[in-house]
Amino acid sequence: MTAETSSTSPENTLKVREDAEPVRFTMNEGEARITSPGQPNWVGEDFGRAVLRSRIEPWLTSLVQADHLNLLIGSGLTRGIHQIAGAHSPASMSAGKFESFSEQIADAAETSAKAAGRSASNIEDEIRTANQLFRGLEILKDDAADDLGSEISSVLEMFANSILEGERNLALADHVTREEAFTTLASFLMSFCSRTGTRDRLGLFTTNYDRLVEVGAELAGLHLIDRFVGTISPIFRSSRVDLDLHYNPPGIRGEPRFVEGVARFTKLHGSLDWIETKDSIRKVGLPFGASRLDPYLAVPGYSDAEFQRLMIYPNASKDRETADFPYVELFRDLAAAVVRPNAVTVTYGYSFGDEHINRVLQDALTIPSTHLVVISYGDELGRIQDAFNSWGHKSQMSLLIGPELADLETLTTHYLPKPSIDLASRRMGELIRQRHGEPSHLGINNHRENEESK
Repeated sequence: MTAETSSTSPENTLKVREDAEPVRFTMNEGEARITSPGQPNWVGEDFGRAVLRSRIEPWLTSLVQADHLNLLIGSGLTRGIHQIAGAHSPASMSAGKFESFSEQIADAAETSAKAAGRSASNIEDEIRTANQLFRGLEILKDDAADDLGSEISSVLEMFANSILEGERNLALADHVTREEAFTTLASFLMSFCSRTGTRDRLGLFTTNYDRLVEVGAELAGLHLIDRFVGTISPIFRSSRVDLDLHYNPPGIRGEPRFVEGVARFTKLHGSLDWIETKDSIRKVGLPFGASRLDPYLAVPGYSDAEFQRLMIYPNASKDRETADFPYVELFRDLAAAVVRPNAVTVTYGYSFGDEHINRVLQDALTIPSTHLVVISYGDELGRIQDAFNSWGHKSQMSLLIGPELADLETLTTHYLPKPSIDLASRRMGELIRQRHGEPSHLGINNHRENEESK
């Protein structure tokens, strides 16, 4: 998320409900102005945030109560939270520094980036290329493999420390803005996790390596269920056990009820605190905002752990029979959650730069009852618009793009469902409709706006 430097108001893109094509508009001091050709019939004379809210919030509220709901979080969430807190976010995705085979690695990484639709390579491209070269040199029994392996470990160490620096900057930010940022983060997560007990659990996915989602879940009292089992040194289990949390209401016979505020959590690209040891992948007890990672590797049982075994994509361990472990398991979880009937997937801050994820999202839209909601602060590279135009399922896609629609504070305050089970609001809306003849969703919105104005 970046500040707008242009003298003109930034453009926003909205497509929800029955819109056939996206509506583009600018927002200036609470007043909106259409910039795309034509004017939708829902705009009216007083086109501003109240009109947008009455159109967006009921739509999102209905979508998040679908049979199956998934939330995919990209790097935009991390940048947004850092901006609210006034903390510096390091450019951790910038290219690494390889001395051995530097030109060959840079050229191959650049080719890989362009094939994925990116204008320039990043550290992921270079690490993936260096790993492929490293394995080739090992097969050839070339002495240069040792030097390259050491460089890969050094680049990964710098990469991990840059992610830790971002966490530390957030933890050390001014307490007022930091509290505001974490409150916004908790509200954002609970807007999606607050589902009725008859619905399937939220599938929470992220491509980020940091632990910002985990911190937000702790603050919100949200229980995250992932593939790791254990307390002291959790271990990654390939055999997924369909665990859940239930409770027995007093005086009630029959099946137990779901505990509220539970989500199934998957970090698709690995995590800063995942390490491959001799016979397993384990989660290290790394505090949020720690200065360095290496002291937490110098413990009994982790003697062979090094930065080259850090489980951050695409650094699959060289000693595994398949280079895809554990990522193949994680992407299988994504496909199983997204590609099924009556499923809604919401993306926030995801730039559509990962072809594996894009393929899953596109396949899901071939099921008529699925829906994809894209929320993004911007689309500088045009990937979102390209996907919308080329995937051929426009009626199954909703777009909220631009600072007015995707800014975290504005989004959580005005457009997302309120972070609580919505049964009380539904009952209130029905009463208002019966007594005063108002549409249920308008009654709810007016009630919320009155409460917020007090």
